[in-house]
Amino acid sequence: MPIIFQTPNALLKTIATQAKAQRLAANLTRRTLAEKSGVAEASIKRFETTGQISFHSLLKLAFVLNCMDDFNRLFAEKPPRTIADLQTTSRCRGRL
Repeated sequence: MPIIFQTPNALLKTIATQAKAQRLAANLTRRTLAEKSGVAEASIKRFETTGQISFHSLLKLAFVLNCMDDFNRLFAEKPPRTIADLQTTSRCRGRL
């Protein structure tokens, strides 16, 4: 898997571009997507042009566009990469 470094603003715009491509591939207008998702059409337009949207609205759009699985990997626990990683136990907050 290649490592890609993006700034938060660049990633916002990348996600917005990909979401717009998914919307167009599903042959949905902004108005139709707004009706199906419950997200205001103006919010969808702002998202597609600037990348700005609330997380809750983004999840609603992802649900309608059938992209919810992509969020399951967000902040997922990373698998160990070395034997030393397997042997060390991480400390949980509040536990000794």
